[in-house]
Amino acid sequence: MNSNSSVICIGELLIDFFCTDIGVDLVRGQNFEKQAGGAPANVCATIVKLGGTAAFSGKVGNDPFGYFLKQTLDTLKVNTSMLVLDDKYPTTLAFVSLKENGERDFVFNRGADAFLAEEELDKDKLRSASILHFGSATALLEAPFRSTYLNAMKSAKKEEQFISFDPNYRSDLWKGRESSFVELVKQGIALADFVKVSDEELRIISEVDELIRGVEILHQLGAGLVAVTLGKNGTLISNGQKQQTIPSMKVDSIDSTGAGDAFVGAMLYQLANEKEPKKALEDFEQIKTITTLSNKVGAIVCTRVGAIAAIPTLDEIFQKG
Repeated sequence: MNSNSSVICIGELLIDFFCTDIGVDLVRGQNFEKQAGGAPANVCATIVKLGGTAAFSGKVGNDPFGYFLKQTLDTLKVNTSMLVLDDKYPTTLAFVSLKENGERDFVFNRGADAFLAEEELDKDKLRSASILHFGSATALLEAPFRSTYLNAMKSAKKEEQFISFDPNYRSDLWKGRESSFVELVKQGIALADFVKVSDEELRIISEVDELIRGVEILHQLGAGLVAVTLGKNGTLISNGQKQQTIPSMKVDSIDSTGAGDAFVGAMLYQLANEKEPKKALEDFEQIKTITTLSNKVGAIVCTRVGAIAAIPTLDEIFQKG
């Protein structure tokens, strides 16, 4: 693995059973397609599809679904040497359908990803990466994975590695525990060089409605570069000194699944190509250029169904202008 430009993504890898029936909830859904899912895996897939080097660190079951997920990443050329196959717990499954109003209906059957222990992490490989990305939707839910995750962030901070963090809020997972989510996420933000949030996440975490004020609060917590994704309105970026909303590409969106992960992957792919990723954050003009390309990647993903299958290559991005 090229240690100068490699990104390691830590978190969940799971099966999304995507309902292929149009406009129904999971009660009425009959037909499901099996797809590889999990935000950190989507980020890895984006980086390698764009031509970068990425590795995945996490846990799946030692079962057919686990093998399918490993094969999917191997085929994409994502490094899976840090993927643990667990004999005790099955692979995590998520069932997803797109309702008539465009909202997603979700059911999670949590399995192996929850049980990644600190001693199962390859510390030497983690230290060799130029960027570590923490973008798991499930990591902070419960122990042992919660402490494994946060302690890995703290270790990376000590090693002065570049830390990327996406809280990846899922309302279904945190019902009645929103304050716990905010408290845990603030620990992650305090350690991160790059934080990506949606406007909804920013309001939940900062507890203010005004975006610029919300971003200031994230910087006060310790965040370096902050990107707030605003859907079709683009991305608000701030490095603490300057901020600007970078417009997105106009597209006919059919499925936004994985668009945020693709945006993050494109950002990290470009930052990993920098000699000193942390230094790059100080150059606001360069950050604007990096964000513009990342917005395009996210927008193209919205025009296709499925997270990993929807990710474009660099050639496709330039063809679309």
